[in-house]
Amino acid sequence: MIRHIVMFKFKEENKAENVAHTKAMLDALPAKIPQILSSQTYTDCAVKADNFDLILISDFASHEDLEAYIVHPDHKAVGAFMTPVRESRACVDIEL
Repeated sequence: MIRHIVMFKFKEENKAENVAHTKAMLDALPAKIPQILSSQTYTDCAVKADNFDLILISDFASHEDLEAYIVHPDHKAVGAFMTPVRESRACVDIEL
């Protein structure tokens, strides 16, 4: 199994709205992309200003399933929305 963990920091302009919209888009992906075994999104509780704003944790059966997710049009649509509104992104894929 592959655990895909991605953390995002958003630009300040319309941050709360962009985080909420991104979370809703990510939360909708499991119904659209069958390779996703599980997926959770979390938003930061704002304890520290330099924390990431949104975390995605998704599980896939294989590297091939993760690759199918990455190129899926619905996943690409989330990326297209996020690219201009985010400051940074960090990702790690862990084999469990």
